[in-house]
Amino acid sequence: MKITEIINEMPHAQRERLAFIDFCLQFFGHITRNDLVSRFQTGLAACTRDFAAYRDLANSNLVLDHSTKQYYRTPEFVPLFKYEPDIILHSLSRGFGNGISHVTQPSEQCFDAVQLIHPDSSIIAALMRAIHNQEVCEVGYVSVSSGETIREFVPHALVNNGHRWHVRGFDCKNQGFRDFVCTRFTSITSSSTAIESHQMAAADSQFHQIIDVVLVPHPSIKNPRAIEMDFDMQNGRKVMHTRAALAAYILRQWQVDCSEGARITGQGCQLALENLDVLRRIENPSLAPGYAL
Repeated sequence: MKITEIINEMPHAQRERLAFIDFCLQFFGHITRNDLVSRFQTGLAACTRDFAAYRDLANSNLVLDHSTKQYYRTPEFVPLFKYEPDIILHSLSRGFGNGISHVTQPSEQCFDAVQLIHPDSSIIAALMRAIHNQEVCEVGYVSVSSGETIREFVPHALVNNGHRWHVRGFDCKNQGFRDFVCTRFTSITSSSTAIESHQMAAADSQFHQIIDVVLVPHPSIKNPRAIEMDFDMQNGRKVMHTRAALAAYILRQWQVDCSEGARITGQGCQLALENLDVLRRIENPSLAPGYAL
């Protein structure tokens, strides 16, 4: 009998627990019995049986470190469950660690936007393990300007900029915090280099600085109340609290006119930035529509 057939014949609750073990190994690199107890409110004896069942299915996927009582992911790891990248990323952004993530049947009445970019789940898993364990990675990355390069990178957060998924972290090549597009990695491996304090998430000032972005209807709109209703504005304004590192992506995603006097016309801008001075506080203002005007 195939492994998938064995799993499908298990009770749903047990499949959920095995999926949780599989997920933690794949995306975090380790798991303990207490993790299973905390998530599913089961006893240690039941958790022991679950780990035994998992090992029966994929013994080469994990190894127990008796000194820490943690099960660790092995280099030979092959996931027992299929993870759809978009679903996993959206689930992770909501604190996912809750077991299996299935592809649901699409609705015939409710339709989402077409996704053109789908990150590779193995790349996302490698990035998540590095983030979770605070590790330096050696990565292969293809950029538009310089092609493929090999560099050391210390990731600390996965971010959806509205169009695609980025990973933010410390780029050892340029000695600063940068955003990298998840679909452009060709390889990610753990580096033996020790992480330094200035490379950690706590040192990323732009990521931790919270700023206010004040949006108003674009002055070219004939009936601004429609825009006020779209964005649930109060007194004709929408105040967004966001990380400085993400502000430019938000302004670009919503086509917010950031030119002096809101001078963009005929390009679909329905919003304008009221507090233009905030652009001086973000690291990538050139992404904002109209910034150079």
